[in-house]
Amino acid sequence: MMKRITILGSTGSIGQSALDVIAAHPDRFEVVALGAGRNVDLLLEQIGQFHPQFVIVRSEQELAALKDRVPYPEFEISFGPEGMDQAAGLGENDIVLNALVGAVGLTASLAAIRAGKFLALANKESLVVGGPLFADLMRQGDGRILPVDSEHSAIWQCLKAGRQEEVCRLWLTASGGPFRQRDASTFKDITVEEALAHPTWKMGPKITIDSATMINKGLELIEAVWLFSLPPDRVRIVIHPQSIVHSMVEYIDSAIIAQMSTPDMRLPITYALFWPERVESDFGRIDLTQVGPLEFHEPDEIKFPALRLARQAAESGGTAPAALNAANEVAVELFLSGRITFPGITELIEEILVKHTVMHNPELEDILNCDRETRRLARELAGSSR
Repeated sequence: MMKRITILGSTGSIGQSALDVIAAHPDRFEVVALGAGRNVDLLLEQIGQFHPQFVIVRSEQELAALKDRVPYPEFEISFGPEGMDQAAGLGENDIVLNALVGAVGLTASLAAIRAGKFLALANKESLVVGGPLFADLMRQGDGRILPVDSEHSAIWQCLKAGRQEEVCRLWLTASGGPFRQRDASTFKDITVEEALAHPTWKMGPKITIDSATMINKGLELIEAVWLFSLPPDRVRIVIHPQSIVHSMVEYIDSAIIAQMSTPDMRLPITYALFWPERVESDFGRIDLTQVGPLEFHEPDEIKFPALRLARQAAESGGTAPAALNAANEVAVELFLSGRITFPGITELIEEILVKHTVMHNPELEDILNCDRETRRLARELAGSSR
């Protein structure tokens, strides 16, 4: 059966991997819409290959650049968050893959669920920031979230081994990033180039820095809480440098079910896009005789305080995760531009959480206001600390 798909974030690493999957199965997918950021050159290549009906770009600047390159387009063009939201809710969609980076992806995810679509979710910030909103929406309609993050895809697959009430805990694996073995006393000297050199995964700059501070794993913990309806104290994080075991589910009888593959995002993308069937694929295939030892270690929350801060936000609930995420997005931006140090990222997040007054049971406008105000405050605090 042909599935019609919209990809938001098509020029990013997840979007490109998804299009690799689609290109490998041209008889199974029709690309309805592509949403991209600044990379107009790559977007034009994708348009030429997949012929979408709708194209969405980041801003009016990219819109003008696209129109200059394609003066008589055979597709509709829009821009900005409103364009992404519109594309997510298109009647022509069967699946919306949200691979946008950051809280900017929230409203598009909500639009897809409101429209009753299958939401293939790689934008973890949607659930980190707006988790309670999705729970209510999915009770009301036909929308469903299909996890794309490798860790949550792994858990989703492992949960087939038992019933919800038989789950003891979830184990999220983490590579540990580039600084797992580095002395914390030298963290203040970490350069942007060093932080962007991830030992396992090839990702965009924001997600790569999140992996270096390990806040990505904290955000994934919050995402898991909402995806799998478990409290934060039943989601554990474990360092697994080989990135072969992508996550595990422990059951009440002490059995632990793990999902394993080489670190290739095309495997969880394939699983989500073809769900509920599995299809033949070599993405992620491993030779167990060549894997070698698999290690698992307790994370060092003193060395990587972002883990503690994320768990604190998860336990506080309400708008606390939205504040955590907004502070992190600003802090990463400031680090990448050389305005704060690497330890300054988590220092700024902690300062924000200390100052934040949690609003419980927030509506969408409350969350958006929290996001805006936290960003303003984070920039103000970073400026005053220089």
